[in-house]
Amino acid sequence: MKLTINGDTKELKDGISLPELLIIENVEQPDMVSVQINDEFIRQDEHTNVVLKDGDEINFLYFMGGGA
Repeated sequence: MKLTINGDTKELKDGISLPELLIIENVEQPDMVSVQINDEFIRQDEHTNVVLKDGDEINFLYFMGGGA
């Protein structure tokens, strides 16, 4: 199936779950990343229930603190 991940189209096996994708994409600290699928934010406690579908658009959003 084809997925768009942070703007890049990738071909992956069918029926992949969101936690599997986080591993495949080498997402560091997956508990600290926000995930958006087809413009909808997925709550952390729902990640294990999400199975991705052909054509899904996934964005991993990393928030960084800082400033003075």
